[in-house]
Amino acid sequence: MHLHILGICGTFMGSLAVLAKELGYHVTGSDANVYPPMSTQLEAQGITLTQGYDPAQLTPRPDLVVIGNAMSRGNPAVEHVLNEGIPYTSGPAWLAQHVLQGRHVIGVAGTHGKTTTTTMVAWVLEQAGLNPGFLIGGVPNGFAASARLGGGEFFVVEADEYDSAFFDKRSKFIHYAPRTAILNNLEFDHADIFDNLDAIKKQFHHLVRTVPGRGCIIVPADDANLADVLTKGAWTPVEKYSVDTAVDGARWRAELLSADGSAFAVFLDEVKQGEVCWTMTGRHSVNNGVVAIMAAADCGVSASTACAALSAFPGVKRRMEVVGVARGVTVYDDFAHHPTAIATTLEGLRQKVGAARIVAVIEPRSNTMRLGAHKDNLAPSVAAADLVLWYQPEGLNWDLGPVIAASPVSALVLNSIDAIIEKIVAEVQPGDQVLIMSNGGFGGIHRKLVQALSA
Repeated sequence: MHLHILGICGTFMGSLAVLAKELGYHVTGSDANVYPPMSTQLEAQGITLTQGYDPAQLTPRPDLVVIGNAMSRGNPAVEHVLNEGIPYTSGPAWLAQHVLQGRHVIGVAGTHGKTTTTTMVAWVLEQAGLNPGFLIGGVPNGFAASARLGGGEFFVVEADEYDSAFFDKRSKFIHYAPRTAILNNLEFDHADIFDNLDAIKKQFHHLVRTVPGRGCIIVPADDANLADVLTKGAWTPVEKYSVDTAVDGARWRAELLSADGSAFAVFLDEVKQGEVCWTMTGRHSVNNGVVAIMAAADCGVSASTACAALSAFPGVKRRMEVVGVARGVTVYDDFAHHPTAIATTLEGLRQKVGAARIVAVIEPRSNTMRLGAHKDNLAPSVAAADLVLWYQPEGLNWDLGPVIAASPVSALVLNSIDAIIEKIVAEVQPGDQVLIMSNGGFGGIHRKLVQALSA
């Protein structure tokens, strides 16, 4: 059966392509922006990629077209599918019908940390010998690809709140019916499809409605927005956790053993279960680790086994990934694209490197960023850096000037990648840390910068 995927280089759709290939489909796909790491992964899987959306790509006629949520009416390929009556579906619907049926689904939802937490859960179950299937919205280290069917009972899926397709405006996670649901956190995001925070809460409560009574919902004890969601009704046992401070109703607790989050202990009903010593940093990473341990426990894996597994966790590409070290300067790539994620990522790096100088390079690329929904929160988000270089991309609908004016640290705006690289090369000294944050390819700036520093 020939499956063609429109928008195949998106992190979700690319992972879907890997699953379809493993199921025996002949998989092809097209995308307007073909860039690593997803394009590299797909090519390694033998999946044919085509740049652009020419209707000629749909000849010979595929048996089914999976349409990514980045596709809209007016797209030439979409119009061809509709005009020719080619069968089509959304990615989440295809996943639910062809992969998730009959599995114990662990769904990882939340504004931040979905990709990393999904990878952590899959990693722990794998180390416990459970051979889980998974779909990760990124490229994990430690696995051959971002998705696989697995051979066991369990399937771990990154459960995104973004909409499913132009013809299905429900959140992706509505399709998954997880038995174990992780709700990591909840803030306003995706201003292009949600009018306000209440609209997102409504979708999260739709997710809560799909979790069976014999399942488990995992939430932090201190997230007021998630607490509000659960007050609308919950028919499933809720497990809560806290970090450092014990909180009533939270049976699980993490205790930091190092300020940078690189070591922590895990307690259940105030009985120590084990310790995690890993390469991850930041309080947000500890949060992700605790919920991964809790989810694994719901699948029958002891907390001590999960702690040992996480101590060997190899991480995820584009999540504080060291791209290279040149002239004594360390260059990182990170996916952060929301003020909270920017702040927690920088704070984690600060705890790790101490007084070393941090240069943050940020591309406000996401749809929400382009619309300016977070612009008032951007300036305080960079407080842990020493110098911030903001990239003003084409299509940004607002002026970064006020962000620079309100910045608590030295900051400036540059409108070309070459100018950013030139500035960094001129400014940095051995021991400096350069953290590049974007949810896109950022014009390959990471490798270009390392090469420029080396030269």
